[in-house]
Amino acid sequence: MFGFKKRVYLDYASATAMLPEAARAMNEAQMSFANPGSIHAEGVAASKLLEDSRERIAHELGCKPRQLIFTSGLTESNNLAILGLARKLQLSGKTLQGTHWITSSIEHDSVLEPFGEIERLGGTVRFVDPDPRGIISAQNIATALRPETVFVSVGWGNNEIGVVQPLAAISRAIREFEIKNGQKITLDTDAGQAPLYLTPHVHTLGVDMMALGAGKLYGPRTIGALYVADPSMLAPLILGGGQEKGLRAGTEKAVPAAGFAVALEAVGKERKKEAERLAKLRDDFAREIAARIPDAIINGDLKHSLPHMLNISIPGERSGEYLVLALDHAGLAISTKSACREGEARSHVVYALGGEQWRALNTLRFSLGRDTTSADIKNTVHMLTEVLHAA
Repeated sequence: MFGFKKRVYLDYASATAMLPEAARAMNEAQMSFANPGSIHAEGVAASKLLEDSRERIAHELGCKPRQLIFTSGLTESNNLAILGLARKLQLSGKTLQGTHWITSSIEHDSVLEPFGEIERLGGTVRFVDPDPRGIISAQNIATALRPETVFVSVGWGNNEIGVVQPLAAISRAIREFEIKNGQKITLDTDAGQAPLYLTPHVHTLGVDMMALGAGKLYGPRTIGALYVADPSMLAPLILGGGQEKGLRAGTEKAVPAAGFAVALEAVGKERKKEAERLAKLRDDFAREIAARIPDAIINGDLKHSLPHMLNISIPGERSGEYLVLALDHAGLAISTKSACREGEARSHVVYALGGEQWRALNTLRFSLGRDTTSADIKNTVHMLTEVLHAA
C-alpha cells in the first residue's frame, strides 16, 4: 500500500539489539558454565569471570565492585532499591507508618508500582509533578522534603519523553536538608537508557542508588544491576542461597554479566560521538515534523533531553495506538508510550505535562539508535505523512 520495502526500527527505548562484541564475550564465557558458588576449579573460574565483570561495570560507574548487585534486569533493580530499603526498615523493628517517600509522577511502572506497595504498607508517598517541559526541579523536590522523609527516587532520563532530570541539583538540595535536620535521606535513580549518552558516574550525580538494565544498553536482556552506596541499607526480596552479598539469592549469571560489562564499556567509548550524531538526526526529524505536521506537539524539552528520543502528539480522532499499528503496516516500528505499561490508553507521562486530554492519548514515541541513518529519518517522515493522509 505504501511502497516502502525496508522496515525502519525506531523503538530503541523499548529494546536494543545486543552488540556483536557483547555476544562474542558471552559465547567465549560459555566455557565458564559452572556455578560461581562451587568451590571446584570450574566454579572458581566462573566466579572469577563474574567478579571481573562486576569490576569492569563498577569502573564505568565510578564505584567500588562491592557496591554493585547483579539482578535479572531493570525492573528487579528498581524493586530492590525501593522495597529492599522498606524491608530493611521493617526487619530493623521499624514500621513504615509515619515514613515519607518522594518520587515523581512520570516514573516508569517498575518504580511507581513499588511505591504503590509502600503506600499499602503504611508509608506516605508524595508524587511530584513535572513542569510543562517535563522537568522535575530541585526546588520542587526540596519543597516536598519533610523531617519524616527517608527516600527520594527520580529517574535520570525519562523513558517516554527523554527529558533528563537535574539529579546533581536534586542531590545538593537533599544534602542541604539533611544537614539542617540531622537525618539521612536516600537518593535513588532509575538510569534506564541514560548511560548510553550521559556519563554514569554515581558520585558526580550524587545518588545513593542507581538501577541499570543491560537490555536497554545493547547488552543481554537477562541481567541488570543496582549500585548501592551502602549495601547494608537493603534487605533481600528474593531469599535462598544468599548470593550477591545476601541481597539477591539465585545462581549468579556469570555469562550474561560478561556481555553486560562489554556492552557498557563499548557504549562508553562512543558515548559522546553517538550522542552528537543522534541529536542531529533527532533535531532534523523534529524540524521536518514541524514543517509537515504543524499542529503536532512535541512533548518534553529537547534542549534537556536524551539525544535519541522524540515524543509527539497529533490532534485528531486517531489514537496513538491506531497510528502505531498503521505505521507498523507501512514498515515503521515505534511506540506510543512505555511498552511495559499495558491496559492504559493514555500516557501518564504526557498527561502530567498538562494540556488538553487528547495530547496524552495521541502520543507517538520515536527512539533512535546505533543503526539509525538519515535515510531512516526521511523514510519515517514519508511514512508518517502518508499514513496521516490515508487515515
